[in-house]
Amino acid sequence: MSTPQKELRAWTTRDSTELYQLAAWGGEGYSINERGELVVQPMGKDGPKFSLPELVEDLRNRGIELPMLLRVSDVLQLRVAALAGAFRRSVEECGYKGRYRPVFPVKVNQQRDVVEELVDFGKDYSLGLEAGSKPELLIVLAHMTNADGLVICNGYKDVSFIETAMLAQKMGLYTIVVVDRYEELETILTVSKRFDLRPHIGVRAKLASRGAGKWQESGGEKSKFGLTAGELVRVVERLREADMLDCLELLHFHIGSQITAIRAIKDALKEATRIYAELHDLGAGLRFIDVGGGLAVDYDGSSTNFHSSANYSLQEYANDVVFAVQQACDEKGIAHPDIVSESGRALTAHHAILVFDVLDVSTQTVEIPEGADKHEDGTIANMVQILRELSLKNFQESYHDALHLKEEAISLFNLGYLDLKGRAMAETLFWAICDKIRLIVNTLEYVPEELTGLERALADTYYCNFSVFQSAPDHWAVKQLFPTMPIHRLNERPTRRAILADLTCDSDGKVDKFIDLRDVKNVLEVHPITPGKPYYMAMFLVGAYQEILGDLHNLFGDTNAIHISMDEQYGYRIERVIEGDSVTEVLSYVQYDKQDLIRRMRTHLEAAVRAGRINMKESALLMRRYEEALAAYTYLADDDLDEGVDGGDAPAAAAAKVASQAEPSA
Repeated sequence: MSTPQKELRAWTTRDSTELYQLAAWGGEGYSINERGELVVQPMGKDGPKFSLPELVEDLRNRGIELPMLLRVSDVLQLRVAALAGAFRRSVEECGYKGRYRPVFPVKVNQQRDVVEELVDFGKDYSLGLEAGSKPELLIVLAHMTNADGLVICNGYKDVSFIETAMLAQKMGLYTIVVVDRYEELETILTVSKRFDLRPHIGVRAKLASRGAGKWQESGGEKSKFGLTAGELVRVVERLREADMLDCLELLHFHIGSQITAIRAIKDALKEATRIYAELHDLGAGLRFIDVGGGLAVDYDGSSTNFHSSANYSLQEYANDVVFAVQQACDEKGIAHPDIVSESGRALTAHHAILVFDVLDVSTQTVEIPEGADKHEDGTIANMVQILRELSLKNFQESYHDALHLKEEAISLFNLGYLDLKGRAMAETLFWAICDKIRLIVNTLEYVPEELTGLERALADTYYCNFSVFQSAPDHWAVKQLFPTMPIHRLNERPTRRAILADLTCDSDGKVDKFIDLRDVKNVLEVHPITPGKPYYMAMFLVGAYQEILGDLHNLFGDTNAIHISMDEQYGYRIERVIEGDSVTEVLSYVQYDKQDLIRRMRTHLEAAVRAGRINMKESALLMRRYEEALAAYTYLADDDLDEGVDGGDAPAAAAAKVASQAEPSA
């Protein structure tokens, strides 16, 4: 079969940019340099930039091992500015009289450094914080330093939660307690009377409108939280009875996370703004409308209503929110409220990058087995003939025949007519036939449905140094797509197709769905592994939910996390290194004590020495390895791998960065 013409052309970095959809999901935030390395440039091509593989090598030279989570602080700042800027433009263009008040829901990423940086970056935009639980409220109260920022309290609340929130109001914070269940209202009234306080009260409306995407069930009439129309009326009547109707300041609604279709947002806004106007007519002292979360991130760059994308832009979202609220208020002749949004995913997803290395590769053998053409078994002889005569004219028929012959070979083996070597030969011939058919299929415009899975069946398995359950749980749980690609050798043609397997022993511990412009790919284009040299890959847009949702499957703990800021001179500056979990720390989560484990181990070794099963020297070595392992990172490290990306020392620029920067803090 002739090689397609497109395969003859030399591979370029532009080809890699298109293959991995770099511009679609990353905008101008990433590029590829002439060395084939992925470059991070949050401010665009004219701003400071750095090579991601070079940074990884720098960190490894400092003794920080993979996998590592890189948090680029400047991206958080840019996302805050982008969100606030989009609403500012809409407010100005529409002549809207209220303000926009961004609020970050802490549940999206509770990491202290992330919360602190968002509060700092949001001080010029009056960014506030939202707490959905008592522990989150304690975080918020201690870190809410923006004088004009709101503190929104959502979720299930007991007396202690409400007391804490209301006392924080006396502390000077603008704390709004949102009634998610009608029963909470009486507690709010009781506590406010005890503290002689006029509280800031909000209500969450349970809309009939529903979202679009994987989380649409969290909205609608069957949603977990929110008040029905009847309950909203009861709240108004109870507050009027208590002479506290002016305390009802905020209407909140939420129709789900990652809302992929703008139509769903428009429908919810129409219903919610109508409720706002009616509550105002009933005498509520409304000042804020909180449109909740749901602002989607375009993970696959397709700009569609696919569950990992969004068919609208940030500016379109802001325009629709401002227009809907303004129209509803103008129709009723009421003042424009301040608009609040809780767009946590849109604020944090982009700033985090998970980097990991490939440890090993498993490939499907497709070479013709030696001696196959001389084998006496008729089944094997027929498979050899199919392989020789396979062509564009008969590839589908050949597939059917090969599949039948493979099953026949297994039957012969089970009956004792074919030995193990013969069965292995038949299976290898079958995959060789499939590989040849795959090459033919890749040249066709139409692929028969039964052959669409050949690419996946023949793919390599790249064993990677990370845990899906710890670092990308949404991929495992809800098949969320995250852009994933190699970060170097991008000036080379990726000639292999692979799925990524993690370190866990769970069959679900893999990444086997990848972004594509028009579809979802079952394999990822990768490069052959070069023995003795690292192969680095990264998963992007993992800054929302993934860290806090991560679990300890197989006791793989938190990864090393490194906070990076951009530097005009050197490209990047390492601001903070947060060491990942040690084995001892992870074991303590499941109630194992380090000293007790060591004591038990010494007891077992002493018994083994006395029984003559192990000598003293071996016993001492095993004990030393045991104690070293307890103090070590839960992931794997290649202690013998000292070479850089290109097999040499870290670049001089990296050495200059080390000299220019302060020592990382734990």
